[in-house]
This record gives sequence, structure tokens and C-alpha cells, in this order.
Amino acid sequence: MEYITLYNGIKMPLLGLGTWDLRGQECIDTVCCTIKNGYKLIDTAQMYENEREVGEGILKSRISRDKLFVTTKIYGNNSYQKTKEAIEKSLKNLKTNYIDLLLLHEPYLQEKDMYKALEEAYNEGKVKAIGISNYDEKRLTRFIKQCHVIPAINQIECHVYYQKHRFQKILDDHHIKMQAWAPLAQAKINISQESILLEIANKYKKTPSQIALRFLVQRGISVIPKSKREERLVENINIFDFSLTNDEMEKIKKIDRNETLFSWTKCF
Repeated sequence: MEYITLYNGIKMPLLGLGTWDLRGQECIDTVCCTIKNGYKLIDTAQMYENEREVGEGILKSRISRDKLFVTTKIYGNNSYQKTKEAIEKSLKNLKTNYIDLLLLHEPYLQEKDMYKALEEAYNEGKVKAIGISNYDEKRLTRFIKQCHVIPAINQIECHVYYQKHRFQKILDDHHIKMQAWAPLAQAKINISQESILLEIANKYKKTPSQIALRFLVQRGISVIPKSKREERLVENINIFDFSLTNDEMEKIKKIDRNETLFSWTKCF
């Protein structure tokens, strides 16, 4: 596993498991299986309604808590006090005394008050790093002007069809790392049939999906693909034994359509 270092010195894995839409025993078993296959980062959210199952899966794996990086997100337009209560709820659900990364799930009207609660949890050691999710350039610029603790992460849609090079540079200028949800385009486009990815995959004896993930992590972007199938979990993590050339990176850049695949993100 490769890592990136957040501006506060915390190391975050470059690849993890996204748990959106995982529920019940399937979620518990998938999280446990994922960890046993070498994953260190598990991403969940209050909106997913599976924090308890994620916590159970972590316990089932029997791995030491300090070997993992657990992310969750606060959901809903809450007050400062309700956000503090939500943080305690997540800690309880995940069966842990600290969260590695805590995010605001999306922009909210009361984001300033909500983020204040995240900042306090960070200063109290209940959270190792804090950040945001689904913030575009305009909202990010406005948001960071009111922060005491700059977000360590902005978790956003990013994949070979929506590469966000310019926005990554802006984030870097603020010492904020980018993390990609839907790094395989969430099956809205069939990556396995993309000719450029197929060509490069054949060279390295990898799959087009592995090339797509490698393209992102080689740019220093952490990725959280979701899968329930062990063979895909194994495939996704096996991207750290090769590197793409500069020429290959440039070829993949040409795939970029520079538009979201998810209409709901335009509501922010």
C-alpha cells in the first residue's frame, strides 16, 4: 500500500473501500474480507446507514485499530450542537474512540457551525483529520475563509472521464488533498471497453479498471472504489506493482470529458 501525507502529518492510504449501498451482514463480511486482503482505508458515512456494520466488520477482522484509516461523513443541515451529537453517534456506531478522517458530506447552509464542531473534535483528539466533500471551486474558496482548521481533504467525483486537473492544482495550493469517489465511474460508462485503457492494460497485464485507478493514485489522489466481490477487491488493490509512463499518463488525459456523470452534484 502507498500513502499520501496530509498537511498535519497524518498518513492516508491511497486506496480504500467505499461502502455506499453496503448493508447488513453483507457489509460486515465485505469490510472484514477487504481488510484481510490488505486494505487499510474504509470509507463510510452517516447517510449510508451502515456505520454499525462497518464497525462490526472491523472488529471481525481482528486487525489492530491503529493499522486502519477510518473515514466517515456528517450528513444533514445540522446546528453546531447537533453536529457534536452526530460525531459522538459515529464514534459509538463505529465502536472506536477516534475517527481518522471526518468530513462534511456536502455543502450545507449551516456549514460554518457544523465545521466548528468538527474543529473542536479535531482539537480534542477525537478526530485525526477533518475535511469536506463535494465542494466545487467557488464553494471551497468561500468556505476556507471561515475555517480555523483548513480541510485536509476534499472528497469529490473524479475518474478518467472527469479528471479535475485544474481543481487539483487549486487544492494543492491550499495544501488540501483530493480524494476520488466513483473512481471507476460507478459503471455509468464501461471502462473495460475504453481503447486507450485496454492498450495500456495489455502492456502491463492488468485490467482497464486497474489502469484507471493507477492513473489517479499516480497523481496523488486517494481512491475509494466500492465492490462486494472479493475478486474485484483483490484486483483493485493490486495497482502498486507498476507505474505508468509520462506518455501513458498523457494518453489517458485525452479521455477526459470534463463533465460530471452525476446530475445531482449540479445542485450544490
